[in-house]
Amino acid sequence: MNQAVLSEKQELVEKITGQLKESSASVVVEYRGLTVAEVNELRRNLRNENVEFKVYKNSMVERAAEAAGFGELKEFLKGPNAIAFSKDATAPARVLNDFAKKHEHLILKSGVVEGKVVDLNTIKELASLPNKEGMISMFLSCLVSPVTSFARAVKAVADAKENGGNEVKAEEANTQE
Repeated sequence: MNQAVLSEKQELVEKITGQLKESSASVVVEYRGLTVAEVNELRRNLRNENVEFKVYKNSMVERAAEAAGFGELKEFLKGPNAIAFSKDATAPARVLNDFAKKHEHLILKSGVVEGKVVDLNTIKELASLPNKEGMISMFLSCLVSPVTSFARAVKAVADAKENGGNEVKAEEANTQE
């Protein structure tokens, strides 16, 4: 093998190693049986979520996984595979899982999440979580809810004192009629 080809392969392994280390989540899928149109649709869906989807030779990914400290990933690298890389820990799992539900030929295998090799069950659990913005929104609503409830209670007490309790008496009178 000439030096130029060897050098290219080493650079590719280093690139994949970097992607595995820098991504919050990387998901390995088998895409055998998908049509070109389906793969293009999948790529478009992933791109909308800022997920990079790449097809590499398994031998290159095996070397990169070993170099990155994810040697357990090697057992899932059989057949035609692709890897989705993302800074968002839930995006690749969510998009790929949704796509796999509609296209039986896409098979989720495994992945690396937050520096740990995970199995199919963990990938599916991640797929059920909302994206980062959704989680932040849920968290903020949890923070705001008690304050909002307290503000309503204080306003109700203030309104009742302001009206001298007449509203309550008027409501009681209306219910008795």
